[in-house]
Amino acid sequence: QVQLVEGGGGLVRPGGSLRLSCAVSGRPSSVYFMGWARQVPGKEREFVATLNWSAEPKYADSVRGRFTISTNSTKKTGHLQMNSLKPEDTAVYYCAGRDLATGDDYWGQGTQVTVSS
Repeated sequence: QVQLVEGGGGLVRPGGSLRLSCAVSGRPSSVYFMGWARQVPGKEREFVATLNWSAEPKYADSVRGRFTISTNSTKKTGHLQMNSLKPEDTAVYYCAGRDLATGDDYWGQGTQVTVSS
């Protein structure tokens, strides 16, 4: 069974920074860290940053230039560095993994990020 465990959420003032982390474990072993999505109540979950198998990043327009996604050599750990945070970045952030063999996506339990003064 695949597990994705997030950490690093919390409360931060506008203009501040947070760093989210994600750890992928379990089977199938072909699941790798793939990206971050966020969701606010009443809206669909949206990807904010993703990595393909070659670790090439892709960002949503709303976060480009402020957020940076990264992974390690095993592709089992991922991070999201969030700078210049805005109140509209407030959401539950989910770590996503993808099965390299099947293309199936897996999700973590989510971590709350609140940007407020």
